[in-house]
Amino acid sequence: MTQEIEIGMGKSGRMCYALDDVAIVPSRRTRDPQDVNTSWQVDAYEFDIPIVGAPMDSSMSPDTIITLGKLGGLGVLDLEGVWTRYENPLPQLEKITHASDEEATRVLQQVYSEPIKPELITARIQQIRDAGVTVAAALTPQRTQEFYSTVVAAGVDLFVIRGTAVSAEHISQTHEPLNLKKFIYELDVPVIVGGAGTYRAAMHLMRTGAAGVLVGSGGSAVSSSRTILGMHVPMATAIADIAAARKDYMEESDGRYVQVIADGGLGTSGNFVKAFAMGADAVMMGSALARATEAPGHGMHWGREATHKNLPRGRRVSLDTVGTMEEILMGPSTRADGSMNYIGALKRAMSSTGYTQLRPFQNCPVVATPYDHR
Repeated sequence: MTQEIEIGMGKSGRMCYALDDVAIVPSRRTRDPQDVNTSWQVDAYEFDIPIVGAPMDSSMSPDTIITLGKLGGLGVLDLEGVWTRYENPLPQLEKITHASDEEATRVLQQVYSEPIKPELITARIQQIRDAGVTVAAALTPQRTQEFYSTVVAAGVDLFVIRGTAVSAEHISQTHEPLNLKKFIYELDVPVIVGGAGTYRAAMHLMRTGAAGVLVGSGGSAVSSSRTILGMHVPMATAIADIAAARKDYMEESDGRYVQVIADGGLGTSGNFVKAFAMGADAVMMGSALARATEAPGHGMHWGREATHKNLPRGRRVSLDTVGTMEEILMGPSTRADGSMNYIGALKRAMSSTGYTQLRPFQNCPVVATPYDHR
């Protein structure tokens, strides 16, 4: 049962919760953390850890994607980023990371004004493929029709269509929009698509044949969409709603399971863990991986929304570099702020609530705790 709040005499709204507003409840039975299995699977591709590196230039380069892949996760390359615009993007990354706060947005707009080069898409995908890890790459809906054939020909394993809000029924009076259902049906590779923030939006995306749905608008740590557009997705409620859509779609489709991937608004390892308890199969991480010593942003973090030439809806932020990618994901941790050993935290929480597999853990008890717990 949902709770409607009267905002004024002419408008009411649903009460929703962020991950900070919920907590996991330990059960009467516990398990050993060493017995916990954190593997998950998209189509035919299985991964040891349920972590997807967000397609953001500050955290995911071809090299860091390879590193993440060898650690058991899945990195996604932004095919509209600096790696497909410049043969050598390192000077451009230096410009971005060294720009003052006042100059940062203008510098981002200038760097990303360089055209995307199809031959660099092919080269970057081939570099990742040659390393022997699963190849995943992302485009926005606006660029998908322009470049997808290049992407597929280059040998991508998983294709990601990611935007602030992606719908199955985009309507335009100025151009022929992407027919998502037809596109996915004709493509030879599994497609992950999002973001979605509601049950209905996710159900429509699942009906297109998507292998996975991204929950949220992505890039929350660097997004200013709430300030610029007034849009915000409280992640605990959104994940739970879309997990319910997954269940209903399974019944509708005679058992087809669509992966639910939380994207944005996570922050600490505690919120990372709670995303699974609310129903996620995996988590797309941006800022957490931007804190790695290997990250191409060297502690600076930004998303594609910050580069828009007319209406930037993101910002460049400075993060602490806390350790290697392996330490951030697998430990050991030298900090007590939830910025390291995410998988260790997940295993500890699962074992404390009596679970050894991710899907059953989605059913663990939670409580709503809407107070300032800091």
